[in-house]
Amino acid sequence: MNKRRAMRFDKVFPVDISTHEFGECHGIARNISAGGMFVEMADPLPLGCAIRVHFTMPDGPGEIVAEGEVKGHYFMNFSDGAGPRSMTGMGVRFTGFDDGSEGLIDACLSGRVLH
Repeated sequence: MNKRRAMRFDKVFPVDISTHEFGECHGIARNISAGGMFVEMADPLPLGCAIRVHFTMPDGPGEIVAEGEVKGHYFMNFSDGAGPRSMTGMGVRFTGFDDGSEGLIDACLSGRVLH
């Protein structure tokens, strides 16, 4: 049973993450919903860490700045045309948005068609 509150959309785009404790780092968003995102990173931040995520959706009208919390760590093994591969990352739950950012994310995600 799928317990997700919002539809997730597969999108791949860079994100900048900042924290008070660990400074700034970069990652690759692999999917996003109105409630959060998965960020691929070699060294995920600690569980419960409060973060700010800065990103622009590939077809979006401007920068989105979200407050969030690291909710999970993930390590995935998979295979593609080049052979076996792996990926590490973290699940981020959005807890708030800077002024106007929530409207931008809603605009980017509304009207999407799942393939």
